[in-house]
Amino acid sequence: MTTGTGTDWHAWQESWDRQQEWYMPDREERFRIMLDMVEALVGPEPRVLDLACGTGSITARLLARLPGATSTGVDLDPALLAIAEGTFAGDERVAFVTADLKDPDWPAKLPYDSYDAVLTATALHWLHSEPLAALYGRIAGLVREGGVFMNADHMIDDTTPRINAAERAQRHARMERARSDGALDWTEWWQVAAQDPVLAEPTARRFEIYGEHADGDTPSAQWHARVLREKGFAEARPVWCSPSDALVLALK
Repeated sequence: MTTGTGTDWHAWQESWDRQQEWYMPDREERFRIMLDMVEALVGPEPRVLDLACGTGSITARLLARLPGATSTGVDLDPALLAIAEGTFAGDERVAFVTADLKDPDWPAKLPYDSYDAVLTATALHWLHSEPLAALYGRIAGLVREGGVFMNADHMIDDTTPRINAAERAQRHARMERARSDGALDWTEWWQVAAQDPVLAEPTARRFEIYGEHADGDTPSAQWHARVLREKGFAEARPVWCSPSDALVLALK
């Protein structure tokens, strides 16, 4: 998606959104609820940490909804960060930090000691439960008193296996129909990125870091809420859910 005048970062953002929506057709709904709760709990001009920010999907919607907000995006993926940095170049409300969330010292790289809101979506399922719980403790140290943390992700209730199987079968059938209409899946999207003259090198570095895919855990929303309370949040519960995903909010 490189034109004669340079890389079309907007087109890359759109392409990423379409690929993600193939997996999550209700993706915009979870973002809307997330920003509803940000505004309700910390006001219209929050300082936000966009955790595992990828291409900056949350930041884009945050600034469109709340123009007085500021955002720090943190990620380790060089290709997705390249898209994010290209998209928001020149916007003084946005900064990006390269950091590994499994490194205990990653908060030291941030420009601020505390945030009104820490937001993340469809990213932390790459972590297993033990490092995720440790990460929640570090996040609790970054959220100011009265501030919020929200995580929208795959959260599976293992006590309902038949419901889970039926939902999975129906979802995969829908995804296959979308594929026949030309939707790109995760692997195909990265193949396109690897062929782009600007993204080829950061995409190669990305696969050196992560490999083909990481298989973490997808514990239930109740697990997330319990661990967040154990790690220092006063309140925590789901504020949105689909048959396979949930948005958990924790209040400091």
